[in-house]
Amino acid sequence: MFARDEKVSAIRLTAAQYAILAIFLILAYGLWRLQVMESDYYSLAAEKNRIRNVPVLAPRGKILDRNGRTIVDNYPSFSALLLRDSSRDLAADADLIGEGLHLDPNEVRARIRHFASMPQYEPIFLKEDITPDELAFIESHKNELPELDTIMVHRRLYPRNGFMAHLIGYVGEVSEDMLNQPQFELYNQGDIVGISGVERQYNAVLMGTNGSRQALVDSHGREVGRLGETDAIPGKPLKLTLDIDLQIAAEEALEGKNGAIVAMDPRTGEILAMVSRPTFDPNDFAVRVSREEWNKLVNDPDKPLLNKAIQAQLAPGSTFKIIMATAGLQEGIAQDMHVVCNGGAEFYGRYFQCWIKERHRVHGVVDITKGIYQSCDVFFYTLAEKLGIDRIAKYATMLGLGQKTGIDLPNEVSGVVPSEEWKIRNFKEKWFAGETISVGIGQGAVAVTPIQLARAIGGIASGGMLVRPHVVFPSDLPPNLTPASDTQDKVQVPLDAKNWQIITDAMADVTSPVVVDATGQTWSGTAGAAHLQGIDFAGKTGTAQTISGAAKAKLTNGKARFKNNAWFVGVSPRRNPEIVVVVLWESGEEGPLAARVAAQVIKAYVDKERSLPPKMADKPKPEGKVDVGAVWTEPDSDGGKDKLQGGHFLLDVGKSRVPLATAAPGIN
Repeated sequence: MFARDEKVSAIRLTAAQYAILAIFLILAYGLWRLQVMESDYYSLAAEKNRIRNVPVLAPRGKILDRNGRTIVDNYPSFSALLLRDSSRDLAADADLIGEGLHLDPNEVRARIRHFASMPQYEPIFLKEDITPDELAFIESHKNELPELDTIMVHRRLYPRNGFMAHLIGYVGEVSEDMLNQPQFELYNQGDIVGISGVERQYNAVLMGTNGSRQALVDSHGREVGRLGETDAIPGKPLKLTLDIDLQIAAEEALEGKNGAIVAMDPRTGEILAMVSRPTFDPNDFAVRVSREEWNKLVNDPDKPLLNKAIQAQLAPGSTFKIIMATAGLQEGIAQDMHVVCNGGAEFYGRYFQCWIKERHRVHGVVDITKGIYQSCDVFFYTLAEKLGIDRIAKYATMLGLGQKTGIDLPNEVSGVVPSEEWKIRNFKEKWFAGETISVGIGQGAVAVTPIQLARAIGGIASGGMLVRPHVVFPSDLPPNLTPASDTQDKVQVPLDAKNWQIITDAMADVTSPVVVDATGQTWSGTAGAAHLQGIDFAGKTGTAQTISGAAKAKLTNGKARFKNNAWFVGVSPRRNPEIVVVVLWESGEEGPLAARVAAQVIKAYVDKERSLPPKMADKPKPEGKVDVGAVWTEPDSDGGKDKLQGGHFLLDVGKSRVPLATAAPGIN
C-alpha cells in the first residue's frame, strides 16, 4: 500500500505569502528610512568620521587673598592624548606607546579598556605633564602612531610646603562616584575638577568652559588640516577673605606641631587664616598622585589629609568653661557662687581632682572671675552639678556647638553636645549625674571643632552675636553660586551686659601675669606667660585628656601617644573683638603653651593693623621723614573755652613696617 500524497492547505499557503510580503515591506521601510528619512543624520555621522574634535581646555580661575595677592595660579603644560576615532588596534600599539611615554604597556591597555564605554570621539588623557623628550617622541611618530596627540593644559600651581593646603584643597580627575552627584552630573570621565577645599566648594566658579578644535583627518586618522576652533572661556578668579601675611604668621606659629589654627573676624565671620598640621603638597595632585603616595597619606596616623580646623572633633578641655560661665551667669547661679578649692572635691561618691593639686597647691576661695583666670576645676565641677546636663546642653547648643557652623568648605563635621536625650538616642542608656561633672570642664562626651570654638567664644566676646564663618566674600558671588547653608548668617544669643563684662574681663585676666584676688592674694593668669604688652589680649586656656588618667597610669608603653591636647582661644580686644584665634595643639600637653602660639598670631595681626592705613595692607608705606598735619584742642590759660590749635610735624615712618608678602610662598 502506498501512502497518500499530502497537500499544503490553501490557508497555510496564503499565510506564508502574507508573512513573506510583510518581511519585504519591513525591509523596504528600513531602506527608505535610511536613504530618505534619516539621510541627513547619517550624512552628518559620516562627516564626523573624518572631522575630529580636539578639546581646548579652559584654565581654572586664580585664587587670590583679600588684598588681591595670588595664592593659586596656573602654569602651561602638555598632556598626551590617545585618539580613538580611527580603526587602528590601539591595544596592539600599547608596547610602543609605553616605551615612548615611559608608561607600563599594561597600564595603557587598562586605560583603553576603562574608557571603552565612552563615545569614540572623546580622547583619553594618557599622560599629564609630559617631558620634552616625550613630546618629541609624539611629534616624530605621527605616521606610526596617528592616534597619539598632545594638548596644552593649564595646570594648578599651588604654594610650596603645603601652605594653606587644607583650605585651598586640590584638583583631580573626576571619579565615577562624583559623576553620580548632582554638582558633577554635567561632567565627563577625564575632566579635571576640584576634589577638596575651596577648589571643590567653588568648582563652578573656578572651572571655565572648554573650547574645541576641528581637525580634518584622513582614513588612517592622520590630521591633514584644520577647519576651525572655538576658544575656551577661562574660569573666574576667586577672592578669599584670608590675609596672606596673617596666614604666614599662623603657619610659622604651628610649624613642627600637629593641630590647627583658626583666625576669624567675629564681626563678619571672615576667616583670616586657617592652618592644619600635618599638611601635604597639593602640587602632587595637580598632575597625578601615585598609588604609593596616596596610600602613604591615607594610612598616616597623623591624618595629613584631614582639615583639623573643621574636621577634628575633640574634647575642648577648659576652654569649655567659658560656655559654662555663660550658662551659670545667665541662669543667675554663678554671680554669687563661692567655692573653696582644696585641690579637689567629691561628687556623687567619687573624688574629682583640680589641676592645681599636681602643683601641690590649692586655689582657696574661688568666685566666677578667679574660676576663669585660674581655670579652677572644683568651681566648674560645682557649677556643672548645679546646672545639670540639660541646661549645659541648652547653652552649648545656643552657642553653636554640636552642629555645623555652615562654613563654605566641604566635609565640615558637627561635634557632640551630650544630653539626657542624646545618650538615650545613641546608647539606649540613661544619663548618670556623675557624667555631668566631667562635662563641666570640657571632658567626657563633649567634642568640638576649632571652627565651632572660634564662632562660640568670638560670639560671647561680641555680646552674644554669632556669625557664620566664610572664606569667600558672599557679595562677590552670583546668587545662584552662593553655597546653601542651614546656618543663619547672624544669630543673637541673649546675653546680659553685666555678665558679658564679667566674662570678658576674666578672660583678660587669663593673659595677665599678675592678678590680685578678693582676698588680696596674687596670682598669674593661666596664660600669663603669653601676655602681650600694649595689646588688649584676652582668652582661655584648655588642657584636654585624650584618655583618662587612670587608663594612662595602667599603660607601660605608648604613653606618649596619649599626651594631653593643648587648646587656647583668644580675642583682641576683649570686648567686641576684631579677631578671634583658636589653637589646637595635639599632644601639646598644656593650654598655656597653646596660648603662646595664639599670641604670635594676635601680635602679627595687631602689628599689621597699627603699621598700615586701613584698606592699604598690600601697599608699602613711604620711609623717612613725612610731613604730617594735625589739629588738637588746648585749654585756655584764662579759663575760657579751649582753643583749637594746628600744626605740621616731620615724622619718621616705615622703619618698623611689617614686611608684606606679594603672593603666597612659591607663587611668583
